[in-house]
Amino acid sequence: MRIQILATALLVAPLLQAAKPLEVYFIDVEGGQSTLIVSPSGQSLLIDTGWRGYNNRDTERILAAAKNAHIKQIDYVLITHYHTDHVGGVMQLADKIKIGTFVDHGPNREDSKITREDYADYERTLPRAHHLVLKPGDKVPVKGLDVTALSADGALIASPMPGAGQPNPACATAEKKEVDPSENARSLGTLITFGSFRMLDLGDLTWNKELGLVCPNNLIGTVDVYLTSHHGLAQSGSPQLVDAIHPRVAIMNNGAKKGGEPSAWQIVKDSPGLEDLWQIHYSLAGGADHNARDSYIANVDEICEGKSIKLTAQADGSFTVYNARNKFEHAYPAKAH
Repeated sequence: MRIQILATALLVAPLLQAAKPLEVYFIDVEGGQSTLIVSPSGQSLLIDTGWRGYNNRDTERILAAAKNAHIKQIDYVLITHYHTDHVGGVMQLADKIKIGTFVDHGPNREDSKITREDYADYERTLPRAHHLVLKPGDKVPVKGLDVTALSADGALIASPMPGAGQPNPACATAEKKEVDPSENARSLGTLITFGSFRMLDLGDLTWNKELGLVCPNNLIGTVDVYLTSHHGLAQSGSPQLVDAIHPRVAIMNNGAKKGGEPSAWQIVKDSPGLEDLWQIHYSLAGGADHNARDSYIANVDEICEGKSIKLTAQADGSFTVYNARNKFEHAYPAKAH
């Protein structure tokens, strides 16, 4: 009898493991970025750490998400670029939770005082963990996921992702903007794949670099979820990019007074095939005409409790999105890309 029970357990265990979902927590760091991704394997990836200071506000919100995800360490912390709203909180976070590996695009390239200071703090934190520098096409080795770098240190993938590479007719009307010399243009952007589910996070990659990923051919392909570039600022998120990736759902990690610009918001809203646009904050600049419906906004007041948005995805491509403020949840059935 004991042997039979053991044999049954050995057969059932892989099925239970396979049935575990991917969990993604879009944490409110008030117009910065911090996204916690937990693989069905139990390994975790945190993309960016929010701001420094504010009485450890952003670190505490990250730790709360980690607690909800039942993880006691963060296996990989990926820093998209060295602006303070993305890397500023790294030292505070490293003081509070074990980090396995830091992932980045290599050295800081921006000559500004605050960015040099934030990068110096990051360098002082690096010896606490392993360190991995990615080039376009490289992967973050999170068990159970495919996390591929599409952009890094100003360079872009040269070959299309599987299933991508089609000509993008919208490129005929594309207009470039002024060259961006900042760290934004060097953002470490990633495509995260779990079975049939695909999510795009390009950090703060700016307009011209984004065009290089989708013009003249779409090297990314289509995605289920698009974390809007640059918090919904008009320096990013061209219609050529947004229409090419054809997201079903967009999530905007804006703040009350940062991001969520009406022109950028409208490009996302008008994307063909978009089912819903979710926001971390109500945008004061957007007003009544350029904000999502109340149910789809995690924080409606400028002074808020820092509520998050949680996404749960299955390997067949189906997923749900949950608003921690009002407990509203919407389910999205699997669809073929």
